[in-house]
Amino acid sequence: MRTMKVIAVLGLLLLTVYQAAWAGAQDFLLYNRTGVDIYALYVAPSESEEWGDDLMEGEVLLDGGELEIVFAPDEDSELWDVMVEDQEGNALYWRDINLFTATEIILEPNEVARIKN
Repeated sequence: MRTMKVIAVLGLLLLTVYQAAWAGAQDFLLYNRTGVDIYALYVAPSESEEWGDDLMEGEVLLDGGELEIVFAPDEDSELWDVMVEDQEGNALYWRDINLFTATEIILEPNEVARIKN
């Protein structure tokens, strides 16, 4: 009986560690090469219908600039979509970015995002 409890506790511990690694910090350096200044940034799991909160926190990322994005989602998705908005609210989108391996994301026009791992 005691062995079963120990195994159960170890199993829960391993599950917690796995979930923390999977849904942990996925910070990245964002480079803006879009041709417009970025006033809002949204990141959502690729399978989601919702965008969530603006990650820019009042910052403006000028065209040609870079900004470190601190991103620690609760979701356990591997692929993420990115949406940015300019000052007028016009949106640009990039789809299926793997934030578990990406350390740098270079946003370019025409929905091209170069990823550095």
